[in-house]
Amino acid sequence: MNRYDRRTTTFSPEGRLFQVEYAMEAIRQASACIGITYADGVLLVGEKNIKSKLWIPERSEKFAIIADHIIVAIAGITADANILVDDSQLNAARYQYRYQQPMPLEMCVHDTCDYTQYFTQFGGLRPFGVSMLWAGYNEQDGFQLFHSDPSGNYAEWQATSIGNNAKSAQAILKEDYKAEMKIDEAIDLCIKILTKTMDSPTLDADQLELSTLRLDSKGQPKYHQFDADELNKRIKAYQEAHKDEENDD
Repeated sequence: MNRYDRRTTTFSPEGRLFQVEYAMEAIRQASACIGITYADGVLLVGEKNIKSKLWIPERSEKFAIIADHIIVAIAGITADANILVDDSQLNAARYQYRYQQPMPLEMCVHDTCDYTQYFTQFGGLRPFGVSMLWAGYNEQDGFQLFHSDPSGNYAEWQATSIGNNAKSAQAILKEDYKAEMKIDEAIDLCIKILTKTMDSPTLDADQLELSTLRLDSKGQPKYHQFDADELNKRIKAYQEAHKDEENDD
């Protein structure tokens, strides 16, 4: 520890803000999230942090609904994420009320990142220790996937990963991701990544959450989170199809 990491507003001689870097490190230690855009929507997968078999979560641990057309996956400090989720929901609701149309995803991400960046500029504050993957839809841009981090930076991706072992997951995504892949292919790719990057030797529905954002029969974006039975069926099907590969390894 040195005198340059005691305040968020103090740059080191190398031009670094250590408090922001510490927040980024907290995210690298958090449970992983993966986002993939596919032909008909966006797929988000999050690794659960199982605290206790007796624990009853009040809601999804990894996902939050910002609006009907925007969902986020969270990696980092959940309490920090709750503040940003509340702020984003308020921004989206105000935009809908004022303009009578859904808020564009990038505008929502931009507003939240402006708020996040504010906490890196003033003494007595600390950066938010959370990164998010944002999935959204609008008629002009179609389905989109964004990533935001504690510094206030954000970028659009076809597929990306945050949290624990994110570099390993990114390497697999670079090699195996294909544009316009189907949902089954996207799910299999996520299962492959988590099988290779998670510390647990086995994978089941108790260890992850999976959700999609896609259009319903009326052409409206619809959020769906897979239940335990759906997840276990997908995992078993993948394991059966790749049993020979696992034996070779």
